[in-house]
This record gives sequence, structure tokens and C-alpha cells, in this order.
Amino acid sequence: MEGVLAEALLAQARDPRALLAALSGGEASAERVEALRVVLQRLEPAGAGAGALPAAARELAAGYLLPLLRDPGPGPPARRGRVLRAAGAALRSCARLAGARALAEDALRELAAGGGARAGLQALAAVAPCLRPREDAALLERVARAAVARARAAGRPGDGDDAEAEAARRLLPALARGGGAALGAVWDALAEPAEPGRLGPELQLLSALAEQLLPAPAPEAGPDARRSARFWEAVQAGLGHAPDALARKRARYLLRRALEVSAQPGGDCSCDPRQETGPSLFWWSEKKKDELLKFWENYILIMETLEGNQIHVIKPVLPKLNNLFDCAVSEENGSWLFHPSWLTCIYKRLFESENKVLTKEGVAHFLELYETRPVPPSPEFSEFVIGPLMDALSESSLYSRSPGQLVGSGPPLGLKLQKFLGTYVSLLPEETQSGFLLQFLQRMTSRHWCAVPILFLSKALANVPRCKALGVDGLLALRDVIRSTMITHQVLLRGAAQCFLLQTAMHLVDVEKVSLSDVSTFLMSLRQEESLARGTVLWKELCDWLRVNERYFKPSSISGSDGLQETSLNAYVKNLVQEYVKPPGWEGESCGLPDWSAARLTATMVLMAVDVEALKTRDSEKQRAQNVLRIFLAPLLDVLMKCGTNAYMPVLRTDRGLQLLLKLLQGCGVRGAAPRDDEVLVLLQSFAMSAAESVTGFILRRLTMSELHRVSDLDHCRLYLMVLTELVHLHPEAERKGANPVCRVITPLINASLQHLQEADSGQEPTLGRQIQKVVSMAAVAWACEAVDLQPDLQLGAQDDTGPTDRFLSALPLNQTLQKPCAEQQGGSLEAPSSSQGWGRVVSQYVHDQWVCLSFLLKKYQALIPAWEGDSRKVLLPAVQLPVQTLRSALAALPLLPSDQVLPVFRCLRILVPKLLTSAESLCIESFDMAWKTISSLSNTQLTFWPNLKAFVQFVFDNEVLTTAAKVKGQAYFKIKEIMYKVIEMSAIKTGVFNTLISYCCRSWVESESSESQGSFSSAQDYSELVLEACVFGTVFRRDQRLTQDVQTFIENLGQDCAANVILESTKREDYYVRICAIKFLCLLDCSNVSHKLFMEDLVVKLLEKDELVSQAKTRYRENSEQHRVKNRVWQALLVLAPSLDQNFLNGIIDKIFQAGFTNNQASIKYLIEWIIILILHKFPQFLPKFWDCFSYGEEKLKTSICTFLSILTHLDIITQNIPEKRPALRQALQVALRWCLSHNFSTRLYALVALKKVWKVCTALRVEECDAWAAVVECSLGQAEGVHGAGNAGKNWLRIQEHFFFTTFRPLEDYCLETIFFVLPRLSGLAEEEWVAVGKFASFTDIPSDATSQWYLSGTPLSTLHPGAWTQRDAGPDSAEADSGSEWADVQRKIIPWRLEAPDPDLEVLFQDRAAKLGKSVSRLIVVASLIDKPTNLGGLCRTCEVFGASALVVGSLRCVGDRQFQHLSVSAEQWLPLVEVKPPQLMDYLQQKKAEGYTVIGAEQTARSADLAQFRFPEKSLLLLGNEREGIPAHLIQQLDVCVEIPQQGVTRSLNVHVSGALLVWEYTRQQLLGRPSPRREVWASLSHGATETGHHAVYTNETA
Repeated sequence: MEGVLAEALLAQARDPRALLAALSGGEASAERVEALRVVLQRLEPAGAGAGALPAAARELAAGYLLPLLRDPGPGPPARRGRVLRAAGAALRSCARLAGARALAEDALRELAAGGGARAGLQALAAVAPCLRPREDAALLERVARAAVARARAAGRPGDGDDAEAEAARRLLPALARGGGAALGAVWDALAEPAEPGRLGPELQLLSALAEQLLPAPAPEAGPDARRSARFWEAVQAGLGHAPDALARKRARYLLRRALEVSAQPGGDCSCDPRQETGPSLFWWSEKKKDELLKFWENYILIMETLEGNQIHVIKPVLPKLNNLFDCAVSEENGSWLFHPSWLTCIYKRLFESENKVLTKEGVAHFLELYETRPVPPSPEFSEFVIGPLMDALSESSLYSRSPGQLVGSGPPLGLKLQKFLGTYVSLLPEETQSGFLLQFLQRMTSRHWCAVPILFLSKALANVPRCKALGVDGLLALRDVIRSTMITHQVLLRGAAQCFLLQTAMHLVDVEKVSLSDVSTFLMSLRQEESLARGTVLWKELCDWLRVNERYFKPSSISGSDGLQETSLNAYVKNLVQEYVKPPGWEGESCGLPDWSAARLTATMVLMAVDVEALKTRDSEKQRAQNVLRIFLAPLLDVLMKCGTNAYMPVLRTDRGLQLLLKLLQGCGVRGAAPRDDEVLVLLQSFAMSAAESVTGFILRRLTMSELHRVSDLDHCRLYLMVLTELVHLHPEAERKGANPVCRVITPLINASLQHLQEADSGQEPTLGRQIQKVVSMAAVAWACEAVDLQPDLQLGAQDDTGPTDRFLSALPLNQTLQKPCAEQQGGSLEAPSSSQGWGRVVSQYVHDQWVCLSFLLKKYQALIPAWEGDSRKVLLPAVQLPVQTLRSALAALPLLPSDQVLPVFRCLRILVPKLLTSAESLCIESFDMAWKTISSLSNTQLTFWPNLKAFVQFVFDNEVLTTAAKVKGQAYFKIKEIMYKVIEMSAIKTGVFNTLISYCCRSWVESESSESQGSFSSAQDYSELVLEACVFGTVFRRDQRLTQDVQTFIENLGQDCAANVILESTKREDYYVRICAIKFLCLLDCSNVSHKLFMEDLVVKLLEKDELVSQAKTRYRENSEQHRVKNRVWQALLVLAPSLDQNFLNGIIDKIFQAGFTNNQASIKYLIEWIIILILHKFPQFLPKFWDCFSYGEEKLKTSICTFLSILTHLDIITQNIPEKRPALRQALQVALRWCLSHNFSTRLYALVALKKVWKVCTALRVEECDAWAAVVECSLGQAEGVHGAGNAGKNWLRIQEHFFFTTFRPLEDYCLETIFFVLPRLSGLAEEEWVAVGKFASFTDIPSDATSQWYLSGTPLSTLHPGAWTQRDAGPDSAEADSGSEWADVQRKIIPWRLEAPDPDLEVLFQDRAAKLGKSVSRLIVVASLIDKPTNLGGLCRTCEVFGASALVVGSLRCVGDRQFQHLSVSAEQWLPLVEVKPPQLMDYLQQKKAEGYTVIGAEQTARSADLAQFRFPEKSLLLLGNEREGIPAHLIQQLDVCVEIPQQGVTRSLNVHVSGALLVWEYTRQQLLGRPSPRREVWASLSHGATETGHHAVYTNETA
């Protein structure tokens, strides 16, 4: 038709130029431009060359077509696109007529101008194919580079809109189709490296050019991308690193295209290898076609399956990854056949998955590689381990326990990591081990790691086989790793990681490359109080390592006295001490305290060298080690002996000596060992005492002679007082007064300090020196008070002597602040060295020391404190005898002092509040509030929180306070209850808070009872809510909290093998210790004690009320929910108390216990209730009538709960033990069991049969004659049970219930112990592991003593040896586990991904206005009209169905439905890839008529009198499917517009299907018919490559027709 139109126009026009001018004049409509295109195409054969027509064509192109491409004019997008396409085609004809070179130059200039980039690209796309390969080679290269640059800029902000890049992507295929030089120019441009992060545009370009860059094998084919490493690197990056699914899809398409080309005859190729050794990135050989097809088939299957991101789909495919490794490694020489980077791409996809379960599976699979097969080493694998693998290992959730794994057994991934790293490093060549380990350590320092991952990485490093791999750089890297562990607040995990890293250093360091100085510096990065402590297994291992290697260390930088460098440890340490105590070259007036690190280093190396020497010597030569210590410390002893007498000794030198002495004394002790057994400690103590006289004299001078007069001197003051404290502790038994030189210092120190304090208060002008001396003096007095408090034998004078010291301290004005000296008064600024503190800190320290002294006085004169201040006696000690005033001062001090200095105020409150609670209740309540406010503000301060919380609990919950408050029942009583619940509430946020409270209260009640003080236990009953909350306490942890708890338990289970367990004391702050404390307290109570008996009865009532309250909150609850756990803890506590209850009390609560059996409970609670009832009936058979009454309710009420009482009936032998006449009970039991054997409920019948069997066994054993009449009925019933239930599921259930532990192994009397209640029963009943409280934890909790009958803690019956798997009913048969453990699944789930539809269609010239068009996805000619559908769920499902089957468009009534959440939930982003058109219902008539005019057949999905059967209907290619409304279907007026109605054949009663289901069936039938009728190019070539898709039967149609 177009040809006829062109001929007619040309025939009428005499001059073609005039016709061209006429068509290019006027308004540029789409029809006019299309007519111009048709005319130019007809002129092409005759118009090329010189003449007027080419000139006219050039003029037309420059003057009309290029401006038109720049601005196609107004109008809708469809019209503008039509104009652009016609103008482009016309410009191509102009290029053929007038020559393309000049037009291409114009287009390049247009492109470079910026504003006309769109027009330039459109013009180049039209003109470039017309360029001549030889003559225009340079121009072709310029065009190709410009096009590639523009295409690579797609989506970059500021570099033009996406339409330019889209035009460029059309230009490149046009150039490439030109072949020869044009394709070569494009390939050369693509070969240049792209910018980082531009992977998406790069893959889009390669996909667009796939047909040209990956051509079929031919003798004169152009560039072959298969031979380019650059091409395969881009493909691998897309497979493994691309963040979006579209880029990964394009990468898979390129791989499939390359494989299709390679599978053709003559497709052999090899890519240039990136290294001289190793396989190529890609290679193909016709001889190994079958092996190659198998490898790549599995590879593509895995990569496509990973897109599903669902573990149940992906896990069965992972065994195929093992096949890839088998194919990738040569069996002959163990070398790589395929490049290992292909395999790492799969793991990268697994590691970067959003599904953490999938990531964990991928990491575990990779770590298991070296356990199952030999994998050749390769640089790519090492890079992968250090890069993506370590990134994946940084996720803490990967280290969680597997289901069913015991708490504390260690995460499987951590153990696999340990095996993997050891195996991998040992397989590396020796020359690469050092570099790999160094990079591994440096990678550990390159990011902030959580505590759990870095712990297991450190443990894995510690288990690497010994090798000489690390030098100085390695030690530095290890030190940096240790520093990175310090960021966690989990002290145990932090200490354990340090221990493992120290073991790593000992195993991997090459001692010939490091010096002892390097080693000692590294050791200083470890915290002595967490990991590196003397006497631990790790310390001994380190000493042994130094002993073995000391001769091989590199010479140290510290030289000996003769100038020679020594390598022996003794020589190094000797020189180290000499250098440390060497006199300083200059000591300025403002010198601060020396840094502590040098003293710590020297002390650690001295102690280590002595222990190393002890390892060298035999027992008979131990004197040698002591001599070595004397030699080491001789320079230090010389300094300390002279410091008290030599006035010219530099203070800095003495301070350094005191620091070293302090660190030696602090670091020498061995935890758990007697001091006298450690010869080094004894020798060091005697050494210190020999210099004590001189040292104490020096300290006395410094503290009392006004030598400390700067702010920085307060650091010196603290040092001196710490040294005095250590000297006091050297001889706790103090043979006689005055033997210890410190005793002779206390009196002059106190006297001088008091004199300075009195002088400071005499009204003199405050100067910096006077104020600092005042602070120092108060600190000295406070130290003396604490020393005397700890060791009363240091007390001077009589205990009750109110001497001048006590009177002065008692009269001190409390909370008095120090006036800050003016700058001119002190002659300079208050600025001090960096180690000093600000003036506010100085003042707070002064106030703190005041309260230390006052707490000492209050404790000393506690008996003198009056209950009120009305006493008229003479006031000698104001702070003691005026307690109300002192209490007010304490309340004022709490907000004044910083958080780490309020402890002495709490100690004072503990003494004052019990005295004043009756007379000054309001003031005491205020003290409670102020103290709680202080504690609440400390909740995130770890170092100060716990001591302050302990002091707070000791004064608020003091036994005397509790007793007094409970007697009055005033405001103080309710305030204490309020604070109690606040503490419990805080425990949910901060683990361990409740532990402090319950432990102190229970311990104080137990201790007061043992002291036999009258009424001391009476307060416990008034606060029984505290014990109640403790019995049921335990939060349900978040996953991260549970993980931390599990890992801490794992570390604790390592015992002494991990030094952190020895050094760090167990804080017992875990939640289960709250319950342990309460239960142990209850076990100590004696039911013969009236107070104890009343307390237990009150607690039982409250526990039953708690259970009823929890049951009412939610009648049904899931297993292991918080409600389940609370109820389980309630009945555990009741079971502990049950034997202590008497009959009178049980009369009042027995109905509640029976009623609990009727509620809907989880299995663990049912067992506990049944057990309690059995014990009660055994001890008090009088309650049997009430038990029989429980069976007399209607069956509807007992439908499920009757099983509880039938279970109790199975233990009738235990229940009737104490009944002399058993026949009535047995007769009643038989009647009940036989009755319920006829129940309609299957489970009830099973329980009744078990009960009948057990009761009948008792009757038979006792030979009850009256039961003979029942024999026939009972034996018949049991015989029928054995026969009827002999096969099928009923038979299995009958066998299983008979083997249930509660009916076979469980013994209610013999099994009654804590282990069964709190560990065995929760384990067997399926409770979460956090609820299993091992009996060892009861024994390890020593805050509450064990009772005299602690043997009942342990279970000695077979029940404790059972495993849950021995009786639990499994959902899967025995074969399921075998299927899981198989090496490979015979069939796997696979999503349909038609790979040919992944590539853009280069011939497609119609631009969709949505993202689906950018995929270049080929689509059908089916339009689905859903404008009549209302529900978003149906529309979302239809959208997904239409996108999957490639419909050309989905028509909806409103595009706003796309934003609906229900729509998005069903569509799963399909709307992004499918054209959506909005046609409102009133517009449907016009729309259908328009589509009819375009050649579409309008088909309605409706049941009518003339509707066609879907099974017989043949869909035309251009079909429009109209779907009706959910309720009304298709309206009558629209049915008249349909060409045909189609109905789905039905066989059921329901007359219609859901509209989404109906539409899906019709769309699939259309797709099936089109697939069957469409020829499949290259079917034979790809069929062998993709035959794996036939593994799943329901995919066979797709595979056979579209592959």
C-alpha cells in the first residue's frame, strides 16, 4: 500500500525535489513525515551519486529532519514516537542518497553540543549503518566511542536523561549489524574499561550486541567475545555482584548465548588466561562437549534457582554444587579444569542473599568443601576467603544453634569455620601462607565486628596448625584485632577472644623475625584482668613457648650494660628493669604521674621471666628462680630503699618505682591458690616489706609536707594511697601491732591531715596549693578509715573512745564545696597536664571522701544513733547523734556527686534509714526515691552500676527496714513494694538486676533465721510477692540476646582451657539464677516452723492465682510462648512446695488444682499438674472422691482435658499405696476406664485404653477376686485394641502412646527431685532450651546454701537418660531424614525462565512507556481487559499471571490500584514489567471498537447460550480477552460487542470460578496454543544444553516447545 502511494505521488510530481520540498513544508504531522519517508525510500535506487537529488537530500536532512529529531512537536507520546521513527527512517534514506559522512559529522556535532544529544543519537542511529567501512573507518571509530560513552552513562545523575542512553543502545546494534569495521570499532570501544559501579549499563550494552559479539562459528566471523577476558569478567560480575535482578538476568543471557554458540560445530575457543598458570576463564572443546554441557547445565540451574531466594527451593539444588566441583577439578593431576571464579560467583550470590537462612547454608556449604574433597589452592579462592567469605562471617545470626542442639555445645558454623581455616592454611604453599594470614588479620581490623563473629574467627585462628607465618607485621595486625575486640561490652566474650588471639600468636609467629621487645609490646595489648593473668593454663603455655624459643628471637632494641644486644629472656628483662628505673634526664616542676603502661609491661615480663626460669629448673633448684627474681628487682629495691632517706632522689624516679611495685603485687597473685604455696608471691611480699619502712616514710612526707600543690598532683596522691593499701594487705594476720610499718604511719598521717584541714578552715585566703592540700588530707583520712574498717587491728585507741579525730570528722560541714582559687591568686591558670581532672571533679572527690569518713563513724558508733533527735544528752558527735540532719545532708549529696562516687552515701543511708523509719518516715521515703532516681540514671554505666545497685538494695531492702515497714503498713511499706516492681521491670532491660535483689533478700531471711532472732522471718510473708515474681521470672530473649547467652555458655563450658573463665568471676546474672535462688530458698523452709509454713501456704495461693490470671489472659497459647513459660514455672514451684502442704490447707485449694486439669494446657504443664495430683492423692487418699468426680462431667467439657485425668489413673498403683482397702478404688477405676474406652474422640480412647491396661495389671497383681467379673470385658477390650490398632496410623499411635515415658519410665515418687522438675521434664516435653535448668547450676549458686537433703537434687532413675526422640511422635517418616542426607536430589524445583526472552529484540522499534519495554522482552499479541474487576487481590494476581505468560498489556479501570498493598502483595512487582493501560468502565465500548478496527478478536470469559467450550476454542494471535465483574460478570451491552464468548468446562456443583482463576486458565490456554504453533529456531542445538528442565514434569511442555 505504501509503495502504491509513493508511485502515485512521484507520478504526479515532475520534479522530485519539489515533492520533497512540499512534503517538508507546513506543520510536521506524523502522516506527512511518514509520507516523506515512503517517497525517499522509493527514490533511493535511482538517486544515489552526484546531481541535484543528493543535494536536495542533504538540504532536507540538515534543514528539516535534524530539527525534527530535536523537537518532534507537541502531542501525546505515541504521536511523537511515530514522528521520530518516521524521521529516523527518512534520514537513513537521505544518507543513502547524499552520502552518510557529512550527516554523521553533523550528528556528532549535535551530540557534542549537549542540548541536542537526543537528536544527535537519533541521527547517528539512522546514518551510521550507511558509513563505508574503509573510507569512513576513523569516523566509524568516533561514532562507536560516542555511542558507547553515552550508553554507559545510562542512569547517571546529571549526564542526560535515560532517553539518550536508550537511543544510544539502539545505535550500537545498528552499528554492529553493519559488520566488518563498524563492528570492530564498537568492540574496540567496549574493550576499554568501564567506570566502577557501572555494571548495569555495561551488561545492557553487551546484551544488546549479543547476536553480533557472539556470532555463530564462521570462517570470516567478526569479533568473538568468548575469547575476551574483559567480557567474561563483566559476565561474572553480573552473576555474582549485580545488586538488581535485571543485571543478573542479562549476565545469564550472555552466558547462555555464548554456550549456544559454542555448542555448534566449529565452536572451539579459549579465552586468554589472566595468569600464566591455571585454566582460562572460558574454553570449549568439541571433544569434551558432553562434560562441558553437564557442567554448564548444572551451573545455570543453580544460578536461576538462587533468584528464588527461598531456602526450601534452593537447598535441594546445593548438592549439584558438589557436582560442579567434581567436574571442575581434574581427577588425573588435581588441577582446575574450569576457572574457580565461576564457582565463587555462586557463593557470592548465596552470601549476599537477603534471606539469612540461605546465607548460612551457603557459608556452611563452602566451609565443608575441604572436608569432603581435595580442592586445589588458587589465588581466586584466597581472595574470596578474605573478601566475600569474611564479609558473610561478620553476620552474628549465622552462629546460632541448630534446632535440637544443646545449649552451650557451640554453634555448628563456628566448628566448621575452625576446621576449614586449619585445613585451608595447611594446604596452602608455604610461600603463600604468610601473605594469606596477614591479609586475613588485616581484614579483621578493617571493620567493626560484633563480639560473636570475632570470637569464632579468633578461635579458628588459634586452631590453625603451627607454622612460621607471621612476623612483626603479623603481631601488629593481631594487636589491632585485639583492640577491635574492646568495643564489645560482653566481658567474657572479649576475654575469650583475647585468649584465642594470644594462642594464635604463639602458633603462627616466626620467632626469628620478631624480638622479645616486639612480643612484650604485643602482650600489653591484652588486658590482665580479662585474659593474661598469672597461674592460668594460658599463662603457663605462654611461659613454655618463651622457654622453648628464647634463644631464637631476633635481638632486641634494648642493649645490655656492656652495649651488646641480648636475645635471652633473662637478659632482656634485666635490662628492661634497669632502663625503667634509670634516673630521668630532667624533671620539671610540672611533671605529672608517669604513664602506667611501662610499669605494667615491666611487671608482666618480670613475672613471666621468673616463671619461665622455674620451668627450666628442677624441684631441687627452685632457689635459682628466686635468685633470678632478686637480680631482676635489685635496681627497684635500691630505688625504694633510698626514697625515704635520700632527699635528692628524683620524685619521678620514685613514682615509677612505686608504680612497678604496685603492678608486681597486683599481678603476682594466682586465683584459687593459697598465698603461702606461691614462692614467687612470698618472695615478692618479703621484698616489699623490706622496703616498706622507706616507702611509707616517703609517702608520709609527700602527703603531709605540702609537696602536692597542683591539680595534677592528685594523681600522685592516688598512687601513694594505693601503695599503702597493698602494703596493708600483705600481712592480714599482722603478727603484732606495729610490726607492719603501715601501722606506724596511720597515726601521724591522720594527725597531719587533720591539722591541714583545720588550717584550711581557719579563714585564710584560698590558694591552689592550700585547696589541693586540703583535698589530699581528706583523701588520706578517708583511706585511713577504710583501712581500719577492713582490718580493725589497725585501730588505735579503744573502740568506744570518742577521740578528737572522731569528733572533728563528725563535726565536718557535709557537702561543703571547695572554692575555686582565682587565677591571680595561684599565679597562673588552673590548666594541668592531660592526666589531671577538672576542678569539679576535685570537689566531688573531696565530698566523696567526707562521706567515706562519715560512713566509718556511723558504723563505729551505730549504737549511739538515736531513733529521734529529741534526746537532750550532750552532743559530742553531731553527725552521729543528729541522724535526721545527717540524712538530709545525704539526700543533698546524691544529686551533687557523680555516679561513680555515691557509694559511701548509700552506705550511710543503710545505717540511718532503719533507725529513722518510724520517726521520720517521709524523709526515709524521700531517700528511697532519690536513691532509685540515682540508680535509674546509672543503668548504662557498667563499671559503677553494680556496686551502687548492691548498696541500694542493701539499704532499701534491709531486713530491719522490711520488718519495720511491714509492721506499720504505712507509706514506706507501699513505697518499698513500688520500688520492688520497678527493679523487676528494669531486669527486662538489664539482665541481672533482679538477681541482686532476690539474692540479698533470701540470704538475709535465711541468715536471720539461723541467728534465731525472734520474728526475723515474719517480714518474708509480707513480701511474698517478691518470691512469687522470682519463681516465674524469665524474659523471652530476642534472637541476638539468646545468641549471646548461648555463646557465653559455650565459653563457660570450655572450663580452664579458656583463661577468661578462670580470671573473670561468674557474676550469676543470668535470668535463670533468679528462679534458682527462689527455689533453693523454698527448699530450705521447714514446714514444722510456723512462720515457714504460713509463708509457703501464702505463696501457694498466690501461685495458683497467678496461673488463673495467666490462663484468663489467653485461653489458647502457642508452645514456648511467654504465657506457656510463665505457667510452666508456676507449676514447677508448686511441685516443689507440694510435699510441704498439709491436709487442712489442701482442703481449701484442691478444687483449684483439679480445675487446672480442665484448662487447655501445653504438654509440659499437663505433666506437672498430673504429677502434683498423683503426689497429693498418694499422701492424702481422702481426696479420691473429688478425683472420681472429675470424670462425671459431660463429654463436651471433658473432650480434651479428660486425657489429663486418665493419665493420672495410669499411676493408680502409686495412688493406692497408702490405702488399706484397695478394692473400691480399683473397681471405680475400671468403671471409669471402660466408660471412656467408648468415647467418640480417638485420643481419649487411646488414653482410656492405656489406663485400663495399667489398672487391670494392678488388679491382676493384687488378685482382686471381685474384679473377676470384669475380666471378660476388659480382656476383650484390650484384645480388640491390640487387633484393631495393629496396622496403619492407628496402630502406630497405639504403640507410641504405650511407649510414652509418662506411662513407662516415669516414677512419680522416685523421680521427685530438682533435676527431673527443672531439667529432665522440660527437655522431654519440648520446652525451649532456655527453660532447661541443669542441676549443676543449683550447686554452683552458692549465695543460698544447699539444704541438708541436697541429695534429692539429682535424679538416679532411667528417666534422666531418655531422649526426646525415643518417644515423641514425628511428622515425617524414617525415610525423610535419609532423603535430606542424600548426596543429590533426583528432582528439584525449577522456575521457568525462558532465556531467549531475556535479550532485547533488536528489531523492536516500538518504545513502551514502562520499564517492561526496556527489558526488550518479547510479548504475545494478547490484551487482557480487567476494567470491570474491583478487588485489588484479583487485579494483582492477574497482573502477575499476565506478566509471566507475556501478555502485551493489562487494561485496568484505574491505575491507582497499583499502589494498593493487597495488589502489590499478589503482583510481587509484576506491574514493573508489564504495560498497564487505564480504561474506565464507561470507556470500554469505545475501546473495544477501536481494538476491533485494529484487527483484534474480542473474546469474553462468560457463560452464555452460545459460548464456546475452552477445550475446543482456537485463539487468534491478536486476541483481546474481556473479564467480567466478580459478582455481575460482563454486562449485557458489552456482550453484544464480543466476537465470541468462551466458557471453562466444569464438573462440580459450584457454577463459577474466581475471576482471577478463570483469567489465568484462559491466558495459559492462549499461551499454550501460541507456543505449540510457533516454530523454534535452533531447537536441536539448545535442546541438549537445556534438557535438565525436563526433570520437573509440569515443565515439560515449556521445555520441549521453547528450548
